[in-house]
Amino acid sequence: MAYAPFNLTGKVALVTGGNGGIGLGMADAMAQAGAGVVIWGTNEDKNRKAEAQLKAHGGKVFVQRIDVSKESEVVHGMREAVAKMGRVDSVFANAGIGLGAKSFLDITAEQYRKVLAVNEDGVFFTLREGARHMRERAQAGDRGGSLVGVASLAAIEGAARNQHYAATKGAVISMIKGIAVEFARDGVRANSILPGWIATDMTSGAQSSPAFAEKVIPRVPARRWGEPADFGGIAVYLTSDASAYHSGDTFVIDGGYAIF
Repeated sequence: MAYAPFNLTGKVALVTGGNGGIGLGMADAMAQAGAGVVIWGTNEDKNRKAEAQLKAHGGKVFVQRIDVSKESEVVHGMREAVAKMGRVDSVFANAGIGLGAKSFLDITAEQYRKVLAVNEDGVFFTLREGARHMRERAQAGDRGGSLVGVASLAAIEGAARNQHYAATKGAVISMIKGIAVEFARDGVRANSILPGWIATDMTSGAQSSPAFAEKVIPRVPARRWGEPADFGGIAVYLTSDASAYHSGDTFVIDGGYAIF
């Protein structure tokens, strides 16, 4: 039989925040590669549009309105997704928000807790329930699975005026490493993805800034903004059997920005 590890037929991937931006870029690529896809999002209009886009590839798609900051919704959502799709082979904890400030001194407790609730608590709940399902499958003789946390370059660089966001993303990396060690015995691997400057709704302000275009983007060796589609390849790889022995890693996808 020909070597075809990137054929995802028979696999199911769940993507939080999968109705737009990086999440949709990953979901679309996996759907094209043959995977069934579950999308979690809170915006119903974006959910419907994403569902139509993915279904056009001919695979099975299940969309749920889930607020990942609410533990009960995540627990119920994971159970419902497994019941609907039969299994979940990979979980991408991608949903996140950003609330920048003029200074670290201006970040309020309310802003801090709001970012924490989605970017750290939401990732924790999502990965925990994904791990629970994968361990249950392993104990039944069906080992394997992939858990992915979408962090940010902010986790490893100095993110001025965005320290609350950076803190949550650093936590994702640490969480993933602990998961990778604990669940390796179940054939489950865990990795994190660190996006650089990517053209999404979250970065719309920077995209329209002449100063940003003049001073920041020229520092990207690739000389362009990243696009959601740039994350399709890593998503397919981490869901595929090709990554079966690749765990505990951090994938920096930034056009070379961090090293230049």
